Amino acid sequence: MNITKKLFVVGTGTDVGKTYATSLIIKKLHDAGLNAAYYKAAMSGNTKTANGKIIPGDACFVKKMSGIKQPIHEMCKYVYEMPASPHLASRHEKNYVDMHVIEESFKKVCEKYDYVTIEGSGGIVCPIRLDGEKIMLEYIIKIFGAPSVIVADSGLGTINNVVLTSEYMKQKRIHIGGIIFNNFSPGNIIHEDNAAVCEQMTGIPIIAKIKRDDKEIDIDIKKLVSLYE
Repeated sequence: MNITKKLFVVGTGTDVGKTYATSLIIKKLHDAGLNAAYYKAAMSGNTKTANGKIIPGDACFVKKMSGIKQPIHEMCKYVYEMPASPHLASRHEKNYVDMHVIEESFKKVCEKYDYVTIEGSGGIVCPIRLDGEKIMLEYIIKIFGAPSVIVADSGLGTINNVVLTSEYMKQKRIHIGGIIFNNFSPGNIIHEDNAAVCEQMTGIPIIAKIKRDDKEIDIDIKKLVSLYE
């Protein structure tokens, strides 16, 4: 029986580089010869083709950057065109997220791959569905039974965002294995101080600092693998 190890990537908000960091994490695993895959429960803000098909942009980006052979259709069950929180996009497009469907699709991915990296939608306080059934991002993390890492931008405002995100997750009893800083510029006094202060205030280690346009994530493969459970 395949025992899949999982890791959930949580952002401090939208557009902090979750997808970019996730793609480099999966690439590291793939390049090490590990059977790695990607999963995202709900993906909004995607492009619709002339024939009406919605292209899951994040999944396509991860597949291209990481080099994995996983089929796109396995990577995300709910894909929306509207660039909004999944609860609003699903209501607008009349395609509501069903938690049972999510669990079943995720289970199938876990049956095929040894390491599954799950990307969250938006920040940790992200409503996935509020109509008829309440599904928050934190529910999905707990149901999947995955530990987490936090991805944050390196610039101004990140101390507030990292501390609030980590405190909320601790309150919800979600394990956080580390923090990844994106768009990091070595020697930048603000970026360097932000990283040091975030570690000090949260007690959570910075496990990687991704520079703009990096094609690799600078973390030891053994350390990375140890984050998965």
